[in-house]
Amino acid sequence: MESGLSFSAADLAQTRFAVSPMWEVVTSFRVLVGLPDSGPHRRWVAQVRPRIVRAGLDRGWLAALVPAHGYLADFLNPTPAGPFPTLDTELDAVLRTPVEQVRDDLRTLAGGAHLDRLRLLHDDPPAVLRKVVDEIEAYWELALAPYWARIQHVLEADVFHRARQVAEHGSARVLSELHETVRWDDGTLRLVRRHCALSRDQAGSGLLLVPSVFAWPRVLTRSVHPDPPQLAYPARGFGAVWEPRTADATEAVAAVLGRSRTLLLTELDTPASTTQLAAHCGLSAAGVSQHLIALRNAGLVTAHRSGRSVLYARTTVADQLLNP
Repeated sequence: MESGLSFSAADLAQTRFAVSPMWEVVTSFRVLVGLPDSGPHRRWVAQVRPRIVRAGLDRGWLAALVPAHGYLADFLNPTPAGPFPTLDTELDAVLRTPVEQVRDDLRTLAGGAHLDRLRLLHDDPPAVLRKVVDEIEAYWELALAPYWARIQHVLEADVFHRARQVAEHGSARVLSELHETVRWDDGTLRLVRRHCALSRDQAGSGLLLVPSVFAWPRVLTRSVHPDPPQLAYPARGFGAVWEPRTADATEAVAAVLGRSRTLLLTELDTPASTTQLAAHCGLSAAGVSQHLIALRNAGLVTAHRSGRSVLYARTTVADQLLNP
């Protein structure tokens, strides 16, 4: 099956890129619940899935609105106002979704094990959307916030790379290189093997291109008139997000930060709690806590609550110190 999105000169002029936290929410959730072989995301899934199951988020509102396959609720992916919106900005847009759009999306989703939840949302969208947003915030803290520095680095690098490519080679070449199922053909962007057709009749002018770490192995689309159509595609280098970081510069960093703090940074290849770090590094919990406070104040680690624990993660700045 093939669908096509026609372009005028004005549409090309309005084509832009954006990094969207909400696209990472829906695509990552689909990876957690829908892919028997999560491929390049295996390390992330092994860490995150138990947290999501313990919190009951695998059977909540996201499960109803983001099925493992097929259509997912379009209102979860509002059009970003700028290239790098925050999660809070996008959640505010979700809360402002017109009632009729919510109900149109629910009619497309109707059926299955989550019918009761969909009916509740259909009957009172403004009230229930607040619950949906609360669940998304909980999911974010458990599944994405500890890793966001890495994810964001890859997504922003993709946007800057493709912006340079547009400047050097033009939009047509960049559109043809987004994904193996996407090609540019004489003024039309063609999508091969898509379950949902994408045409200019279904959406507004322009095109919004959204790189995603979790969209692999496919592209996903959103067409809601009068918004511009959106196309989420696998970002360049997404497969390297979960690879263990090397420590070639460890000695140089240790000379500045000290060996204990450098050891903690290298251990934070995956997010961990104070107790876990103390056990792995042979340090006291109190000592680890003091070091983490200093590293956090310096912008080298971030902290995110996971149930009764707090998970610490390296920032992009720390990654660059360890991997210059």
